[in-house]
Amino acid sequence: MSDQVLSRRALNRATLARQLLLRRSSMTAATAVEHLVGLQAQAPFSPYYQLWSRLDRFDPDELARLLVNREVARIVVMRGTIHLMSAADCLTFRPLTQPLMTSDLRTNTQHAAGIRGLDLAEFVQVARAVLEETPRTVSELGTVLAERYPHHEPGALAHAARGLLALVQIPPRAVWGMSGQPRLTTAQSWLGGELDPEPSIDAMVLRYLAAFGPASVADVQTWCGLTRLREVVERLRPRLRTFRAENGKELFDLPDAPHPDPETPAPPRFLPDFDNVIRSHADRSRVIDDDARKRMTTRNGVTPHALLVDGVVSGKWRVARTNGSAALHVELFRPLATDDLTSVEAEAHRLLSFAEADADAHEVEFTKA
Repeated sequence: MSDQVLSRRALNRATLARQLLLRRSSMTAATAVEHLVGLQAQAPFSPYYQLWSRLDRFDPDELARLLVNREVARIVVMRGTIHLMSAADCLTFRPLTQPLMTSDLRTNTQHAAGIRGLDLAEFVQVARAVLEETPRTVSELGTVLAERYPHHEPGALAHAARGLLALVQIPPRAVWGMSGQPRLTTAQSWLGGELDPEPSIDAMVLRYLAAFGPASVADVQTWCGLTRLREVVERLRPRLRTFRAENGKELFDLPDAPHPDPETPAPPRFLPDFDNVIRSHADRSRVIDDDARKRMTTRNGVTPHALLVDGVVSGKWRVARTNGSAALHVELFRPLATDDLTSVEAEAHRLLSFAEADADAHEVEFTKA
């Protein structure tokens, strides 16, 4: 193991650089989605805000066209949560994360009992045919499947289909400026290809390090939700650089990955709920301290939008519309220097111009620490 110790600030700047948060990138939306190994997308429009914070002159219609043209799709994958991924990554990463869904079918307290006794091999074929006949909402899917399996709860049947099949949510869901219920069909049908029969978990780990490294084995596992990845990382060790964190943990990285000077300025960034940069490490102290984590924790589990100042979570924000006006409310977790406050306010107005372009007036309001 290397004796080189990476400070928390060095880890922060390395991660921000790879996450395109140290400076906005000229990448296309499609390239950025692949580079970031997908975007957390439990909230339908969260990916637009993620790319706005990362790309220079981002146009939301560019991402919307990718969805409509089936070049990207919304699919349950890492951590068993919805991500927006490139079509190719959907077909590769979904098989790799199938163990998460299989485990959930056995342990889900709400639905596990409802699928006992099902011939799962037959069920998969039936459910696939139902979904490829026409895209369906979860409720519609359960109703149709219950006609074939009347002794099982519709909700449990729909849950089983979602766990056993690679399903994507199709437009108009998550198309900028539009609305629509989540309707599901198979990734194979929508994207016009079969799931990768031999997906490489080694390649998945390398992709993670390129976008989130340097990282420990526990970090990789937290990001994807899979366990027992130590042997994968050990297999890759000859191809990787190693470091130590300040707490002594061994960290792995790609040999040519960027390591900016820890004193590189980090501009303020407004991140949406569930942004992966805050959720993809076991040790998240590189971007959020314990106090900020407590302030970002809610009873209903919904993560507030985060404000980064000097690369770390320093507040939370929300947008409110009143008649024709839009206000961005910022709650700061710590006092900011005058220059930082000025930069945050300027970025806030840029965010309002992006997110609330049709508002008659924009206002930024601070609740200071």
